[in-house]
Amino acid sequence: MNVFPSFLDDPSIRHRLRLQTLTRLRWMAVIGQSVTVLIVAHGYGFNMPELLCFALIACSAWLNVFLSLRFPAAHRLPPLGATGLLSFDVLQLSGLLFMTGGLANPFSVLLCVPVIISSPLQPVRHTLSLSALSVASVSVLAFYSLPLPWYPGSNFEVPYLLIAGAWIAIVSTTAFAAFYSFQVSEEANKLTDALAATELVLQREHHISALDGLAAAAAHELGTPLATIQVVAREMEKALADDTRFTDDLMLLRSQTERCRDILRRLTTLSAEDEAHMVRLPLRSLIEEVIAPHREFGIAIEVIDHETDTPEAVGRRNPAILFGLGNLIENAVDFAHSLVRVTVAHDRDRVEITIEDDGPGFAPDVLTQIGVPFMNRRNRQDRENAGGLGLGLFIAKTLLERSGAHLEFANRPAPESGAQVKISWPREKMDLFGAEKDR
Repeated sequence: MNVFPSFLDDPSIRHRLRLQTLTRLRWMAVIGQSVTVLIVAHGYGFNMPELLCFALIACSAWLNVFLSLRFPAAHRLPPLGATGLLSFDVLQLSGLLFMTGGLANPFSVLLCVPVIISSPLQPVRHTLSLSALSVASVSVLAFYSLPLPWYPGSNFEVPYLLIAGAWIAIVSTTAFAAFYSFQVSEEANKLTDALAATELVLQREHHISALDGLAAAAAHELGTPLATIQVVAREMEKALADDTRFTDDLMLLRSQTERCRDILRRLTTLSAEDEAHMVRLPLRSLIEEVIAPHREFGIAIEVIDHETDTPEAVGRRNPAILFGLGNLIENAVDFAHSLVRVTVAHDRDRVEITIEDDGPGFAPDVLTQIGVPFMNRRNRQDRENAGGLGLGLFIAKTLLERSGAHLEFANRPAPESGAQVKISWPREKMDLFGAEKDR
């Protein structure tokens, strides 16, 4: 069953950039470019093609007005449309730089901005095409451009070595910044997806837990009309006792109402009488319930219970703890050669569960990434198809930590091999009914 919502599965939705974001950035660029041209042309009195510069700036402003009138503010652009608008920004800025000194212009570094905007939000192929356009523009500007605006009657000659250095700086900045923002965005997306999956799993478990309450409500609501039907059937049976034509039908009606009443009685008993019993889950019962589904896979599961004078912890049935521990047990069974050992210990302060297997253990590079979603394997050289330590472990770790647990991941000490996971809770987190009795 896929636990992700459809919007996480559909890349075309994930990569849609909101139009209003681009228009706002472009308005900022229009204002900044206009102020810069005015300062250079009139503040410093430099010679420059002012009208042509404002014509290019007006193109950006006109495009913004057109897009604002054509589409609603909340419109999201498909990847191709966003790449087209960002390509226009590259070409418009390249035109301004061409008329104002090319790479000698200090603002030439802004050519990397559209690529940086695209890298965390757009598909890789679109970002690569935009990067190619930016590099091509920078390369053209390195050889062809009008002179850098300077005081009237003099020209400012920029050494070619400085132009080459500016080209290298812009290209390397574009590549590094784009890659860095892409990596950060990918990590954020993975965490978002994993948390969404966690919430959906919890929601499903809560829905299942709520079925008993719904059954009780249904039994209560149906009890009154069923009692009325039963009374009417009894009266009909008395009134028509001498008419053999209705004897069989009346007996059938009576028996079926009794059957319905018995079903409702069982539902009510299950929800009302047994609910308090079912919600209480002693620590040993918790371990057995988690282990039971994994005993039939050819791997022995040994349970070691360090008994003490402290009474056994008795908590409430918590779907998060059941799912989290079940995932860790499943992972241990997947990687074990022949044995998984579950050690349970408790005292007055803490409850601790240790899960060990005799498999290859955690690879050193994996230990540093435990809990990162979508990490695909425990040991790169072992059992590629044996399951993963990615999203499932992230969900398990998140759920257990939300229940108050602290998790430690390590390898078993030499000479033994295998992985070891220790989960510990403060006693009050796992002994809720004991705490209530103490009060």
